Amino acid sequence: MPSFDIVSEVNVQEVDNAVNQAQKEIQARYDFKGTKFDLSFDKATCEIKLSADAESRLESMLDILNGKFIKRGIELGYIEVGKREAAGGMMLKQAIKVKQGLEQDKAKQIIKAIKDSKLKVEAQIQDKQVRVTGKKIDDLQEVIALLRAQQAQLKIPLQFVNMRS
Repeated sequence: MPSFDIVSEVNVQEVDNAVNQAQKEIQARYDFKGTKFDLSFDKATCEIKLSADAESRLESMLDILNGKFIKRGIELGYIEVGKREAAGGMMLKQAIKVKQGLEQDKAKQIIKAIKDSKLKVEAQIQDKQVRVTGKKIDDLQEVIALLRAQQAQLKIPLQFVNMRS
């Protein structure tokens, strides 16, 4: 039976490249000369950590990072910005989580949208993705078109992978 998977994943290497570019730009900027700041990316947890000695610098770091994400083709829907916290010693910190995979509630929304469309396909949640199977590839392509049209409502970037016939 033909099938495909619906996922929401980002290329971790592209995120790492964007963080490295942002670090280089921040180090070269005049308003950051002689100040304390840190920008680091943990590939294992997909988390970016920002810290600076002023709120305006933290905001600037976030703007630079968002600009680098956009230039590298990383949608900002993958990024979940945490709240700012005091880190001691007059420093502020902020964590940014890079989302990998579909969250359970988003996967349920996708399955509900597929079922509401009355297409002759089956959809099921498998780990952090949704597998869609059907008897005809045309039905699967209709599901892809449907979800692309509803992607703005879901507020998450989707990819359609592993198409098998």
